[in-house]
Amino acid sequence: MRLLIIEDDRDASAYLVKAFREAGHVADDADDGLDGYALAREGAYDVLVVDRMLPKLDGLSLIRSLREQKVATPVLILSALGQVDDRVKGLRAGGDDYLPKPYAFSELLARVEALARRPGGTGAVEETRYRVGDLELDRLSHRVTRAGREIVLQPREFRLLEYLMRHAGQVVTRTMLLEHVWDYHFDPQTNVIDVHVSRLRSKLDKGFPGPMIHTVRGAGYVLRPDESRTL
Repeated sequence: MRLLIIEDDRDASAYLVKAFREAGHVADDADDGLDGYALAREGAYDVLVVDRMLPKLDGLSLIRSLREQKVATPVLILSALGQVDDRVKGLRAGGDDYLPKPYAFSELLARVEALARRPGGTGAVEETRYRVGDLELDRLSHRVTRAGREIVLQPREFRLLEYLMRHAGQVVTRTMLLEHVWDYHFDPQTNVIDVHVSRLRSKLDKGFPGPMIHTVRGAGYVLRPDESRTL
């Protein structure tokens, strides 16, 4: 699964991101309602885990706004407010499940996985495999192949490639990669993106006549199957 954790408690958020990744899922995070809303609107997540009490835009308002924009991604609400009336308000705002704090991570994981299995939703829930030219990525098995040859990637390289493949044919900026593949505290001037793209390129292109990832000078990167020309 690809998850978005919207939680202003940085320790709690870091714990959830680490725990979900250890469980084999991809997890991003946002620490306020506005950033979370912006990320969630893209519809690229299978499930949203939303804290009710958030700065800039509270959790219930965030969920209502998403539903008004026809974003159907399943939402699990986390909250210290656990009374029946509180749970009812959360569900009526558009939440799909409500888990009071404190909670056991095993229960949270089970609830999130149950939400991701529900039929319908955003369409992103159903999208488990990407194909660009002869390159394929399977999100469920974390398997990448090119022309049938398996390519072994590190977790960060897998996330980087997944994001590029979801935006195949489009220019992806370094800022976009920092926000969606790396944590927000990275310095935008760092060369960490260039280093990882270089490593990913070497793995994808080894033994093949043309590259998959192209540099767009002054803008970012684009992944495309057309090997006839370089940007």
